[in-house]
Amino acid sequence: MKRVLKRSFLILFFTILFIGGAAFFCVELVLNADDWANQPYNAHISGNGGLEQAGAIYDRNGAALAKTNGSERTYHENYSVRTGLLHTVGDNSLNISTAVQSKYRSQLTGYSLIWGLNMPQSLRASHDLTMTVDSSACGDTYDALSANGSSGACVVYNYKTGEVLCSVSTKSYDPQDPPEINEDNESEYEGVYLDHVLSSSYTPGSIFKLVTAAAAIEYIPDIFERSWYCGGHEDIGGNDVSCVDGEAHGYLDFQGALTQSCNIVFAELAVEIGAERMTATANKMGINMSFEVDDVETAKGNYDVSKASTNELAWSGVGQYINKTNPMQMAIICGAIANGGNSTTPTYIKNGTEDLLKMIGVNSKKSQELVNPQTAATLASIMPEYSFGSLNVRAKTGTAEVGEDKRPNAWMVGFSTDADAPLAFACVVENAGFGNRYARPVAEIAMQKCAQALRGG
Repeated sequence: MKRVLKRSFLILFFTILFIGGAAFFCVELVLNADDWANQPYNAHISGNGGLEQAGAIYDRNGAALAKTNGSERTYHENYSVRTGLLHTVGDNSLNISTAVQSKYRSQLTGYSLIWGLNMPQSLRASHDLTMTVDSSACGDTYDALSANGSSGACVVYNYKTGEVLCSVSTKSYDPQDPPEINEDNESEYEGVYLDHVLSSSYTPGSIFKLVTAAAAIEYIPDIFERSWYCGGHEDIGGNDVSCVDGEAHGYLDFQGALTQSCNIVFAELAVEIGAERMTATANKMGINMSFEVDDVETAKGNYDVSKASTNELAWSGVGQYINKTNPMQMAIICGAIANGGNSTTPTYIKNGTEDLLKMIGVNSKKSQELVNPQTAATLASIMPEYSFGSLNVRAKTGTAEVGEDKRPNAWMVGFSTDADAPLAFACVVENAGFGNRYARPVAEIAMQKCAQALRGG
């Protein structure tokens, strides 16, 4: 009798387990079938890597970035545009996981739980997608960024609406004629599937002085009444801190130190502010977090001085030590500084496509305070001024030492102060040199073209 009862309990247990598992599978099928159908290992279920019946992708002005002609997926007619937007639009493969054609493949192909990818044409709704990017701006920016075979990233977005107008990452290739990557050429294409705008982090160098400056404004009450002397070198914590090439800036006030990008002053400020407050400011500004951009998490930056010596803390204040930042992250931070301290979440999906936005769960109106409003206003007023043609810009350059016998990474980040062109940007050129020499020309082209797009020029 006991044996029969025991077997009955076991049968009941496994029956409940089976029913529960079947129910879980059904729920997963309903909720996630489209994601399953568009996984890389299922790309064979339709031609062109699953894009045989996909809708078209347009830029903000209606230019076709990708479309299907018959059974062939084709891309923008201009080489620089389609190559510059490779990481944003994608290609026929699923290798670039953050690209629109990978991330939103089920929406583009019109996948249905009932019909799969074979829904009759008569029942299909439009699955076209309109992006916020300006194809002309992206093409010109790609030409500038890749001029000397350089790798890097450049992004420009509207810090009021969140619309990304330009997003270019190199290395790249032509999606119309993708290369066969093998053992013989893999070094040439190393990292080519990575969107550096969203998924890479770099040593920031002097652009990090914006974070140190924000901390100084908040924690040192008399910061604008003080002055420092820079002799080019200073012993801090038992080791040397130096300005670039040992340049001596002489006596500087706070704004002068930011304008001259003086390492000595910002190293001393970081030590005076202290590790705890420097970390609090970096955390609030989003350095140690990811930002969500159309359901894609950006790479995290890094600011960790928990084990830093005094000298290492000093170097962290000028953007060296083990500091890291992501290009999109820095554009968002600059946008927040321009926008009274509040960030606006970037989006690549055109706001007018409301049904698609709801379908993919995009909320382009999310925002958060990254900088105290008064601190943001003060910082914006003391950032160095630049003229990008007719565009007025506040910005910070950076020359980030990366070691290993490599040239520094060149940075420039900032925002426009023109009301009709509320644009924030970040540009990094790898293994290049001075930010003002190598990153600024790329940023200037990108910002001018994006301003023209907003102004209707």
